[in-house]
This record gives sequence, C-alpha cells and structure tokens, in this order.
Amino acid sequence: MDRAKVYEQLAAPAALDYEVYLRTDRLLACQKPWDALCNADELQFQIVHQVEELWMKLMAATVLDIDDCIAGGRALQANTLLGRCHRLMRMMIAQLDLLETMSPREYQEIRLQLGNGSGQESPGFRILLRIIPELWHSFDKAYVTGAGRTVREIYDQGFAHDEAYVLAEALIELDELFGKFRWHHIFLIHRSIGMGSASLKGRSVDLLQAGARHRFFPALWDVRVEMTDDWGQDYGRVRASIGPRAA
Repeated sequence: MDRAKVYEQLAAPAALDYEVYLRTDRLLACQKPWDALCNADELQFQIVHQVEELWMKLMAATVLDIDDCIAGGRALQANTLLGRCHRLMRMMIAQLDLLETMSPREYQEIRLQLGNGSGQESPGFRILLRIIPELWHSFDKAYVTGAGRTVREIYDQGFAHDEAYVLAEALIELDELFGKFRWHHIFLIHRSIGMGSASLKGRSVDLLQAGARHRFFPALWDVRVEMTDDWGQDYGRVRASIGPRAA
C-alpha cells in the first residue's frame, strides 16, 4: 500500500460538511506526526487515551445534568442519564483492552515520551472524582434525609421499589463500574510494567489499589452489610442443611 498517500488523505483539510462539522482535520491532528512516533503502537496509545478523555468529558457534562434532575425530582430522566454513564463506563473499560496488544518493551518506549506525566493527571478523571460524590448530596436532600427517610428504610423496612430505590441502585452501579474501570487499569499496569515497579508518581501497586478501593457512595454499600448482619441474627448464621444428608 502507498503509506504516504494514506497519511496525506488523513491530514487533508476539512472540506465536506461532515468533516467541517466534526472538525476532523483538527481532531486527526491531535496525535503526534507520523514521523515523530517512537514506535508503531504510540499512535494507538495516544488515541485510546484521547478517546477516554472525550468520554469522560461527556460523562462530566451528563453528571451535571443528573444532579439537576435529582434536585428537581425528575427521577425518570435522572435514571436514563445514569444509564448513559453506565454505558460510557463499560466502553471505557472495554477500550483499555486495546492497550494489551502492546508488548512491555514497546510500552516502555512510549512511557519515556510522557515526561513526568501519568494517568493520575487526567483532567477528565480528576473532575469526575470531584463531581460524582456531589450527586449524593442532591439525592440525600431529595429522596433520603430531605424526604424524612433513611437508606435502610429505602432498602428494607419501607422497601417499595420506588424512585428512591431505583435511583440508589443506579448510583451504586455507577460507583461499581467506576471501580471496575480502576481495577481493569490495575491489571493493564500489571501486564505492561508490573505492579511492583516504581511508576512516575510512586509505586503503582500502592497508588492504584488505594484508588480502586475508594467508593463514591459508601452509604449504599454499607446498608447491605447492615441488613445482612441483622438478618443473620434473625435467621441464624448457621442454618440447617437442605442437602440429602439432612434427612
């Protein structure tokens, strides 16, 4: 194939309406020039991370809309938008698999191109860490404390599979998927540079595992422990066997 011709076409100025609207010329110029790539995998590395930043930008905007919906009592719309965030998180998790096609050696060459940078400096990631927890304040005000209820009542004594419960489950799913994204990233690092190695910001194993254990909405996780412990006291932690030997 004529590699130079393909490169030329991809670098052409936007001319058609589709290209102009999406600013494809500017978008495709966001990566390093072909002749400046340190190896054939660096283009993939840049694109995957740039796409992740775009998805996180969309998620951040969506989280702001979700907050407005929850505060305004628009549970159905908030639930739909949370579903969008769930899909975004699943795509982000799936996209990380592309980076596993790099060899550790090739990744080391790319890693040198980052200077002192690391994924911890991602603007999209940092803004999501800041704004997602804010959803809890709006939810608590509209559906929990502000409604004269507790999380335990929503899940147990006053359980009705109502708007409060549906939103709580959508919030915990977002929390779960974000955690899975972070754990998936841990395995990617484990595979590419090893978890015991010193990263640009310290030991990878310490930095990443500490983050992966973080939960945005601890009350929604803790209520499950509380209910199970209480139910265990009622039902008994060791119950009669239902197997054939019980007879």
